[in-house]
Amino acid sequence: MKKREFKTESKRVLDLMINSIYTNKEIFLRELISNASDALDKLYYLSLTDNNIKINKADLEIRVDYNKDDRTITISDNGCGMTSEELENNLGVIAESGSLHFKEENSGQDDVNVIGQFGVGFYSAFMVSKKVKVESKSYKDETATIWQSEGVEGYTLSDSTRENIGTTITLYLKDDTEDYNYSDFLEEYRLRNIIKKYSDYISYPIKMEVENSRKKEDSDEYETYKEVITINSMIPLWKRNKKDIKEEEYNNFYSDKFYDYSSPLKVMHFNMEGNVNYTALLYIPSHAPYDYYTKEYEKGLQLYTNGVLIMDKASDLLPDYFSFVRGVIDTEDIPLNISRETLQDDKNIKLIAKSIESKIKKELESLLKDDREKYEEFYKAFGMQLKFGIYNDYGMNKEKLENLIMFPSSKDKKMVTLKEYTERMKKDQKNIYYASGDTVDKIDMLPQTQSVKEKYEVLYLTEYVDEFAIKTLHSYDDKEFVNVSSENTDLSTEKEKKEMEKENEENKKMLELMKEALDENITEVKFTNKLKKHPVCLTTEGEVSTTMEKVINAMPTNEKINAKMILEINLNHKISDKLKELYKKDKEELKKYTKIIYLEARLIEGLPIDNPTEMSNLMCDIMASK
Repeated sequence: MKKREFKTESKRVLDLMINSIYTNKEIFLRELISNASDALDKLYYLSLTDNNIKINKADLEIRVDYNKDDRTITISDNGCGMTSEELENNLGVIAESGSLHFKEENSGQDDVNVIGQFGVGFYSAFMVSKKVKVESKSYKDETATIWQSEGVEGYTLSDSTRENIGTTITLYLKDDTEDYNYSDFLEEYRLRNIIKKYSDYISYPIKMEVENSRKKEDSDEYETYKEVITINSMIPLWKRNKKDIKEEEYNNFYSDKFYDYSSPLKVMHFNMEGNVNYTALLYIPSHAPYDYYTKEYEKGLQLYTNGVLIMDKASDLLPDYFSFVRGVIDTEDIPLNISRETLQDDKNIKLIAKSIESKIKKELESLLKDDREKYEEFYKAFGMQLKFGIYNDYGMNKEKLENLIMFPSSKDKKMVTLKEYTERMKKDQKNIYYASGDTVDKIDMLPQTQSVKEKYEVLYLTEYVDEFAIKTLHSYDDKEFVNVSSENTDLSTEKEKKEMEKENEENKKMLELMKEALDENITEVKFTNKLKKHPVCLTTEGEVSTTMEKVINAMPTNEKINAKMILEINLNHKISDKLKELYKKDKEELKKYTKIIYLEARLIEGLPIDNPTEMSNLMCDIMASK
């Protein structure tokens, strides 16, 4: 037996490997299975050019076994194996990758596609093991060797009586602690789940002895028996030809992978070749997950390389506004960090992300054009996210998303896109009009809405992000967005406007007195002729509307704002005559009326009333004085 020590720098790297590089202990099985797959690949590729190597590819396999009594897990393969020298070079020197060397030596062959390149994956075994034993026989050597180590103190090499070529790795699990239950890895279901999760598409069968039960012959009793089964699927759905895949298979894959038992709304299955190559199988869900609009929701696509799951949620591949998309990406063109758990910042990542974004956008545009009903179903679930995408990042993505958003309309209460709205605008119409509120019906009954919709179509904004998105867009097709509740929204003729200016000037002192009665709640009180049959309304001055005030003040922050509101009184309503009469006879009574109509206007806008008792008392006083 030969005893060896790791080099000083290797000791440091091994300590780092065990304690820092890998964040998830179950990764060890993925890494060792990937190494076994590499060994099988190497032997198969060598057999294509070396007539002395006679193998049947169908016989190549990986085996995973466990023993609860000995607390061991064994990963075996019948691949190329390693000589004593290779064991010492590949396992005795950290970050020395035999797979990488093999790939470099055979770079001319298009199908040379081994997984392990860093030479560190093997050492993930020490996260869960107190001792690791590797027994291997190379295809090019008559003797076999055992490599054994208990960690940073070093390793030993000794002769083995192994007869078959290949490698067997035996892990002697650590004892359980208060912090971690290593015995969990000795459960059949746990090992099967890890294999299915990370290595389901390794191209060789991963076999394991499992326990099953069956009914005894001529008896109602059951007996248990053991059998060896193949755990992994081997061929991923996205690698198959689209023509050969049924809709049911797509849906079943979606349910199994993403635990959603409703059929997806749209399936996107495509290959991209060019500066960067990848295969994608993407899904647009039919409904939002329960936690979609919460901080707990994690976006991202499953990232695979050569059938191995590298990341369960690669968030860098999806923009936030398309975070509802689920699916898988399979590529060899993304550089990974040393643990293969996180992506490195690389131009190929950006290229793939940009390509995926473009593909999703085109699919949504096609859905909107060709299947309106299905698009509106999608929009009901995820439209808010698109509007967030317009508003976020200072509007950087607004041009990408503006043709995908929709709003209910005063025309028929149905959803309409901005393009559809502008295409049916009247010839004399210069602006896109909108109104905000809690529901379509409430918005429809607003005095300001009713005065505008008689002449022009009005968009109804019912979600709290809507007006922020509209403000970010500012305009569409050179048409500016205008809030019907804005002070400046006046469809009167020039003659009518001059008449109103004269009326307000003549009643200037009365209106100023009314403003004083409301303290700092409003900036102005004035008469208007745009309210048809309604007595009063609130309009706003500046960029902050009453809806924006409600949204911002409802947020769990100390930031509170007040919209600059104007109380407008319908000159053609009886209330205006009553107010003028009170100004002449009883100015204190006028103040009471002013407060009442202001509070009524707040109710119409859906704004809170700070002191309902005051409103009740004022109304009772007025009623009692009649």
